[in-house]
Amino acid sequence: MSEPLSVGALEDLLSRPPDKTIASLSRITGDIIILGAGGKMGPSLATMARRASNEAGVSRRVIAVSRFSDLSVKSSLEAAGVETISGDLMNESFLASLPKCENVIFMVGIKFGTDGGESRTWATNAYLPGIVCRQFAKSRIVCFSTGNVYGLVPIEQGDGSVETDTLCPTGEYAMSCLGRERIFEYFSCESKTQVAIFRLNYATELRYGLLVDLALQVINEQPISLATGYFNVIWQAEASGMALASLEHASSPPFYINATGGERVSCRGVCLRLGELLNKKVTFSNQETGTALLSDARRAFELFGPTEVTLDEMLVWTADWISSGGETWDKPTHFEVRDGKF
Repeated sequence: MSEPLSVGALEDLLSRPPDKTIASLSRITGDIIILGAGGKMGPSLATMARRASNEAGVSRRVIAVSRFSDLSVKSSLEAAGVETISGDLMNESFLASLPKCENVIFMVGIKFGTDGGESRTWATNAYLPGIVCRQFAKSRIVCFSTGNVYGLVPIEQGDGSVETDTLCPTGEYAMSCLGRERIFEYFSCESKTQVAIFRLNYATELRYGLLVDLALQVINEQPISLATGYFNVIWQAEASGMALASLEHASSPPFYINATGGERVSCRGVCLRLGELLNKKVTFSNQETGTALLSDARRAFELFGPTEVTLDEMLVWTADWISSGGETWDKPTHFEVRDGKF
């Protein structure tokens, strides 16, 4: 990427399917429905599913379901060959009316506004999954989850939490996400529904994400807290590719997989690099603490191969985008939050 991308070129890059995703979707049968496809990651994932199926030579419907409060998202999906259905998934009659596709990507969830909106968070994150599991009992389902279910781990622990670790969520958001996992686990075991639990840790692109948060603080010369001194991050297109390929691994009991980058990243180091790229002096507050939210994604790399987009590539792209006035969504990740209150 020699110069800043246009939004259209960025969308193309984010929806370009990796070869292994194309191969995986060539081996599974049936249509794909994406529930909650109108969020930050859903549109590019849905478009990737369409493109990967086309490139695999597989004739299937790819259907995106959301309230689609932004009609431009709906239009762009339809232009890419993705069918759209508008409605509220919390409405059981609407949910029951959806096509019973063989493959489901479940992306519905609430994170921000949890503090003070706990009941809505639990209803969305833990009640809705039960209704979905009843409606799609015969489907393969990839359920998006989060590394927050693990809780903070000691930095010296190594590469972070693995899929078999004891779960210690902090705060109602993380607890409700564990609730979502447990509901999918229950129905997977009781109804033999094939499920993959996809624990994602900080996908990023150029309009939002952890690296965008930090780049904006650097360019605006704001002091950066080091209380959470380390993190994982993955280029969003690679996370989308892994999620779609995880359909092939759905099982009963569920298959669990961490999805993130392959290195433990220093917040201090990232900000200093962004300072170089943006020609800004970087200042910090606090010092690194001994714990962070970290996930070990070796299982994903064994199945899907290592990530191809390097950390420095992401930093260069992000700095170029921000310095050239590229669009941002003002949806901070709040990765620095340590008490689970979002």
